[in-house]
Amino acid sequence: MKKIIITGGSGFIGSNLVNYFLKKKYFVINIDKLSYSGNKYNISNIDKKNYFFIRADINNKRIIIKTLNRFKPSVIFNLAAETHVDRSIDKPEPFILSNINGVFNLLESIRFYNKNSKNKTKLIHVSTDEVYGDILDKYKRADESYPYKPSSPYAASKASADHLVKSYIRTYNFPAIISNCSNNYGPRQFPEKLIPKLIFNILNGRPLPIYGKGLNSREWIHVEDHCRALEVIASKGKIGESYNVGSNINLTNIKLTKLILKIMKNKLSKINKNVKIKFVKDRPGHDVRYALNSKKIQKNLKWKAIVKINEGLLKTVNWYIDNKKYFRSLSKKEYINRIGLKV
Repeated sequence: MKKIIITGGSGFIGSNLVNYFLKKKYFVINIDKLSYSGNKYNISNIDKKNYFFIRADINNKRIIIKTLNRFKPSVIFNLAAETHVDRSIDKPEPFILSNINGVFNLLESIRFYNKNSKNKTKLIHVSTDEVYGDILDKYKRADESYPYKPSSPYAASKASADHLVKSYIRTYNFPAIISNCSNNYGPRQFPEKLIPKLIFNILNGRPLPIYGKGLNSREWIHVEDHCRALEVIASKGKIGESYNVGSNINLTNIKLTKLILKIMKNKLSKINKNVKIKFVKDRPGHDVRYALNSKKIQKNLKWKAIVKINEGLLKTVNWYIDNKKYFRSLSKKEYINRIGLKV
């Protein structure tokens, strides 16, 4: 049975990836420090037969090396990260500690393990399209050679981590692959992010806050497609390469909001009169458009996104409606009030 480690496996993408690989009959070790967004509910209903949980920070090299020696995984998927741009505006330090220092310590732990063990492991480092910054030309999409131009402390911390991984690949012949993915959506996403926040607010009769005029454009991919891509990258990807993972589906925030509102009006018998789009002060340094060119992974690894946006949003809405206790398992102070306005 193949053994893999998923760091941040109790978060949004991580918990979906844990479920995905368990269904594929892998033995999954989840390393997660269980911060506000990495929560026990996300992994409460999984099959624990081939699953092992370790509560730890990836900065803890002793535990990482001990875990590697114990389980001897073939692959480590690194999804442990601080991810919310607004939080990075208010408090950048946790992003430096997790996304840069954490990746450094993970790299060092794997390097030590591979040097001293007959069983080698490789790293799949999960990054973001935000490292490329604004793609203002509506006819252009960033490929893997596009220059990094991060705008927020979050994006800068992820860009820094990517550069660290690339330096280890070149200097130490380190076995790693980087994936840069577009905006994910799906079940188990913390409601500080746009889609689950909209769903939560509609379910609870609250206004729908949209930054600026809602014209910021994002490329959306269902988390199931992302999980499939990560499996393909791990099994067929070339060491030392980066792969963009996207759907080629871009929506403005206002269009996405209206789409979700339409879906939920069809699902619910009644929508509270307070549920209305409310334009609010924009985020400082807000990028206008992200867009990925994913032809490399499509051509070289024969992967492509298959979940249509309407289908994926309906599945996502259904999950949150069926799992209202998910919201109750979270601390409201972590997602109710607006953050990210400090400058």
